[in-house]
Amino acid sequence: MGIKVKTQSKKVNKAWLNQHVNDPYVKQAHKDGYRARAAYKLKEIDELLGLVRPGQVVVDLGSAPGAWSQYLRRRLSPQGAAVGELQGTILALDLLPMEAIEGVHFIQGDFREAEVLQALEGELGRRGVQKVDLVVSDMAPNLSGIGDTDAARIADLIDLAVDFSRQWLRPDGALVVKLFHGGAYEPTVALFRKTFRVVKPVKPKASRDKSSETFLVGLGLKPV
Repeated sequence: MGIKVKTQSKKVNKAWLNQHVNDPYVKQAHKDGYRARAAYKLKEIDELLGLVRPGQVVVDLGSAPGAWSQYLRRRLSPQGAAVGELQGTILALDLLPMEAIEGVHFIQGDFREAEVLQALEGELGRRGVQKVDLVVSDMAPNLSGIGDTDAARIADLIDLAVDFSRQWLRPDGALVVKLFHGGAYEPTVALFRKTFRVVKPVKPKASRDKSSETFLVGLGLKPV
């Protein structure tokens, strides 16, 4: 019985590895110098909605391994370069460590903990930032496979991102979050419609077809 499970697991891992290696976005990420294929998800969303512009202050939540921060850094560079002059501010945060990216200030910690949020807000304050132009969140919990539990964990992270955005976003700012079709989807859409003037769900081509992953974009805060 144990051998059968092990063999099956090997087959699954081999199939995933084969798919991953042959993935056109993985190949493109290697070519373009991005740490993960996820960069193209944000790229598609940005190209669709025109979210990222030089001079902005951007907060990247759930940033590791850093592909979104890399994309943001290039978009805020006059020449689209990975290094050199940067027109704007990027603050990144993740529970996991992240290799340094030139011009990106990284905070390691759990966004659900008050002291980590205080560290992020403190860094914004030290830089004289009063309002943020864009918040992007690729945060996702470790999924247990138990639908209700996972939905609650996902909703909790998105609620925190929305709360942060309510306090820090400019009136015409934007929030991008990752979520999954399931128990948390409709309540999250309802929360966004309550919070933002325009709400757009986006399923980038770079998201794998089999994945229930999608992204929700909120544009322009509604008055409180």
